[in-house]
Amino acid sequence: MSADPFDTAALRASVLGAWTSSPTRFREDANAEEDLYLGGYRDRLLVELAQNAADAAGAGGTLRVDVVDGELRAANTGRPLDAEGVAALSSLRASAKQRGVGQFGIGFAAVLAVTDAPRVVSTSGGVAFSATRTTEAIADHPELAARAAERAGRVPVLRMVWPTDEAAPPAGFATEVRLPLRADVDGPALLAAFADEAADLLLALPALSRIEIAGTVWSRTEDGDRLSIHGPGEALSWLVHRVSGSLSAEVLATLGVESRERSQWTVTWALRLDSDGAPHPLTEDVLHAPTPTDERLSLPVRLVATVPIEPSRRRARPGPAADEVLAAAAAAYPGLVAKLPGKRRTALVPRTGFPLSELDDRLRALVLAALRRAEWLPAAGSGWLTPARARVLDTAAPGLADLLSEVLPDLADGALSDAAHTGALNALEVTRLRMAEVVAAITGTTRPPEWWHRLYTALAPIVETDSTAREELGGLPVPLADGRTLPGPRGALRYDGDPELLDLLTHTDVGALRVIHPVAAHPVLDRLGAQHGTAADLLENLRDAVERSMDDHESGVDIAALAPIVLRLVQESGAVAMPWLGALALPDSVGDWRRADELALPGSPLLDVLDPDSPIGVLSSAVAEQWPESVLTAAGVLDAFAVVVDESPTGPDHDLADEADWWDALPEPPNRLVGIRDLDLVAPDAWPMALRLLAANPETWRALVDPDGYPAWWIGRHAVLAGAPPTSWRMPDAVELTGIYDPLPDVDVDARVLTAIGVRTELAVHNGADAEDLAHRLADRDREIPPGIVLRAHTALAEALRDEVIVLEDLSPPDEFRTLAGTPSDDCVVVDGPWLLAVLPDSAVVSAGPDFALAEPLADLLDIPLATDEVEAEPVSDGEYVPWAELGAVAAACDLLGEEVPPGGPIVHDKLVVRTDTGEHQVPWWITDDGVAHCEDTPEALARTLAWTTRRWPERHTFTALIEDPALYLS
Repeated sequence: MSADPFDTAALRASVLGAWTSSPTRFREDANAEEDLYLGGYRDRLLVELAQNAADAAGAGGTLRVDVVDGELRAANTGRPLDAEGVAALSSLRASAKQRGVGQFGIGFAAVLAVTDAPRVVSTSGGVAFSATRTTEAIADHPELAARAAERAGRVPVLRMVWPTDEAAPPAGFATEVRLPLRADVDGPALLAAFADEAADLLLALPALSRIEIAGTVWSRTEDGDRLSIHGPGEALSWLVHRVSGSLSAEVLATLGVESRERSQWTVTWALRLDSDGAPHPLTEDVLHAPTPTDERLSLPVRLVATVPIEPSRRRARPGPAADEVLAAAAAAYPGLVAKLPGKRRTALVPRTGFPLSELDDRLRALVLAALRRAEWLPAAGSGWLTPARARVLDTAAPGLADLLSEVLPDLADGALSDAAHTGALNALEVTRLRMAEVVAAITGTTRPPEWWHRLYTALAPIVETDSTAREELGGLPVPLADGRTLPGPRGALRYDGDPELLDLLTHTDVGALRVIHPVAAHPVLDRLGAQHGTAADLLENLRDAVERSMDDHESGVDIAALAPIVLRLVQESGAVAMPWLGALALPDSVGDWRRADELALPGSPLLDVLDPDSPIGVLSSAVAEQWPESVLTAAGVLDAFAVVVDESPTGPDHDLADEADWWDALPEPPNRLVGIRDLDLVAPDAWPMALRLLAANPETWRALVDPDGYPAWWIGRHAVLAGAPPTSWRMPDAVELTGIYDPLPDVDVDARVLTAIGVRTELAVHNGADAEDLAHRLADRDREIPPGIVLRAHTALAEALRDEVIVLEDLSPPDEFRTLAGTPSDDCVVVDGPWLLAVLPDSAVVSAGPDFALAEPLADLLDIPLATDEVEAEPVSDGEYVPWAELGAVAAACDLLGEEVPPGGPIVHDKLVVRTDTGEHQVPWWITDDGVAHCEDTPEALARTLAWTTRRWPERHTFTALIEDPALYLS
C-alpha cells in the first residue's frame, strides 16, 4: 500500500491554496466547523458514528465503541474508507451521501466535541486530522497565522488531512475511527452516555444489527413486523410498519441538483410493546430522520422517516419534500394500527391537546385524518368500521353493542364504550350514542321476545349504576303478552306466575292489560318503572276495563274476552274480593249482560228473600259451572247480601238506600263505613229469612251488630217484622217497656239479631227518633201504661234533653201528654215543685219523677208550661216564724243525718191554707214565689219543708221518721 493512498497531499494543497488566496475563506471554514460541533452536532457523537457505520454496512452492520489508551475507538463493519469518503471528511460542504445515505458526511464534525486530532483507519488505508499540524501548516503564511491568532489559535481541524500508516482496524472490522480524548473529556461517562443511546439507534438504523460499547452488547432481531432490541438484562419489543417510495416529479423539481438524486424515501412507524405484547404508547418523543432530531412529537409511536432535515440535523427542513414524506407517513399509520388486536387499537390514536411543535401539530392532524378515513375500528359483532361513520355507545355494558348491532348499523364494538377509549374516540370525532338515542333508534323495530330479554339483560348493569342512563331508558320498548309493544316499561306489569295464565294472556287481546311478554320479562324493567306483580296486580291493571265494561258492551264493543281473564286472575289472586270487580260485565240467565254485583248465583238463598221485582238477576249457569263459587263471589256475584266497606268515607255516596238520612242522623261523620247492599230489595214478608241469612254470614253479622252502623239503622226502621219495623217492638223480657212497646211475636230469629236491629230491650233514648217515638207512644190513648213506667219514660226523655243526647229543634211533640192520672191530656203542666201537687188534679199534671230538676227539660221537650208558671197562690192562714234551730226535733234529726241546721226557719201554721184561682186549699206545706217556706206543725210537714230547704228531697221520709221519733235512727 502506498504511503498516501488517498492523495491527501493534493487535498491539503487545495485547501491551503484556497485559504492563502482568500484568507476570508479560512475564517469561514473555521466558523462553519465551530458551528457544527458546537451547535448542530453537539451531543451527537455516537449518533453520527452509528450513522456512518450504518452507511458503510448497508445491512447487518456492527459498531464497536470503547476507550483504549485514552482514545475513543469506534470500529464498524462494511465498506472500507475510499477516496471519495476522505474527500467528504475534509469538506464542510460536500457529502458522499448521494445515493440515499453515504458513509461520511458533515456530521463527522461531531468528533471535535471530544478531540482535536481524529483519525480514521481502514483496511484500505488511514487518514488523520490534527489542529496542531494545521497550525504548523499555516505558520509560513503570515496572513493566515494572523487570522488564527485572532481566533485564539483555533483553526479548522477537518479541512487538512494527512495519511497515517498505523495499525489496521480490529479483525472483522473495515474501519475504525480513533479519537484521542482531550483532558477535559471523561471517557467512562462518555461510554455510559453512549450506552443509553444504543437501543434507540438499533431501532432507527436498520442497517445496524449490533452495537458493542465497552464490552456490552446490544443486538436487534426481527420476526416479520416484530422487532426486538436485546440489551443488558432486558429486551425491548417493537411492532413496526415500514413503507417506502419515491418523491413525485413535482416535488423533485423543487429540490437542488444533487438532492434530486436522493429521490427514495422510507417511513417506519414503531410501537413499543410491553412484555405481554400489549401496546406501550409513548407520551413524548422526537422525529427520527432516521437518527433523533429536536422535532418534538406527541404521537404514541415513534416515527423514523427520511424527512429532509437542515444541515444541523436537528430540525426538519420545511418544503414540499417534507410535506410529501409526512403525508406518506400519515397514510401508512393505519397500517400499523391494523396490526394490533381490535380492542387495543385506540391506544395508537393521537390525543388532542397543545402540540409540542409545529411539525407535531401538522403530523398529528394528518394522522387523525388518515385514521378517520381508514377501516380499522372494530365493529360490534364482527368487521371493521371507519371512525368517520362509526357510532359508539356512550355507556359500556357487556354484550350490548353486539346485540344492538343487529338493528343499529355502523355500531362500534362494545368494548370501545369503556372510559379508556373515550379520549381516542373523541379525537376521531366518533359519534356517541346516549341511551336516549338508542331507545329512539330501536323504537319501532320488530324483534322476537327472546331478543328483548337479551337486551334487558345487557342493559341491567347500566340501569343499576347510571341514574342518567336509567332516566333515558324510560322509553325503552317493551313487548307485551298480547303482541303489542309498549313505549316504555312504566305502566307495564311483569308477571312470572302460572304458565297457563301467561299463555292465556299471550293469546288474548285485552287492551287494558299491559302484561310484559313472559319470554321478554326481566327484573331490570322493574327499575325502569314496570311493576313486578302478582295476579292481584294484573287484576288491578284491568280495573278501568272492568269498570267500563258495561258501557263498552252498550257501545257495541266485544267484551267477551274480558270476563275469563278477570275471573282467572281473581282465582289466581286467592279469590280476594275487591269492590270495583262488581262492575264486571257477565252474562245472565237470559243471555243479557249485567254487572256482576247485579247478579246472584243460581240457587242462591238470596233470591228467596228478594222482592220479585228486584233488579237482581241470575248469573248464566254456564259461567256458574265454569268457575268456583268463591271466584264468582269475589268478583261481586251475589250468593248473600253484599257488604260495602269504606275505610275513609267522605260522604253518603255508596249507593246505599237512605244513606244520606243515616249520615245526617249521626252526631259526627263516621271514620269507617260498613254497609250492606240491597236491603231495600227484600220482600216485606221475607225479613225473618233475610235476617237469618245476615246472621249466618260472619261478614254481614259483624256489620249488623254495630250499634252505630248503617245496617242496624236501616233495618231497624225499614224492615218488617210481624207487620211493623223492629224498633216498634220490644223483646218479651223487656218489662220496663210494658204498655209503651208491644212484645215481638216469635219470628224465629236469634234474639241477638233482634237486639242488634233495634228491637227494644230497655227504656232508653239514644236519639231524636227514639225521643219522638217514646213521647208519641206515651200520648197514645189506646195504650195502657203503668204509672211507674210513665214516670220513668218522662225521666228518660228529660235526661236525654238535659244531656244533649237529643236536640230540641229536631223534635215534634205530641198533641197530648200522659198525666199522673194515667190518661193523656192536652191541658196540663209539668210539676216542678212537690207542694204544687196539693192544689192540682192528677189529670192535669205531667211529672218527670222525683228529680224535680228534670221538670224544666221535660216541659221544653213536650212544649207545655211548668206548674210554677201557671199556679198563682198565697197563704191566707196565720202562722209564726220559727227558726229551725229552735225546733228541737228538727235539730236532732239534722244532727243524726250529719246535716247542719239550716239558717232561717219556716212560718209554722196550725192549719195552712192557700188561695188559688180555684179557691182555698188546706195544704201541709208551701213555698211561695219568693222562696218563703210555710208548713203545718206536723212531723210530715216539717220534714218535707226541711228536706226541700236542705236540698235532700229524696230523704224526706227519713226526716219524717226522725222528727217523729229520733230513736228510729237506731232501729
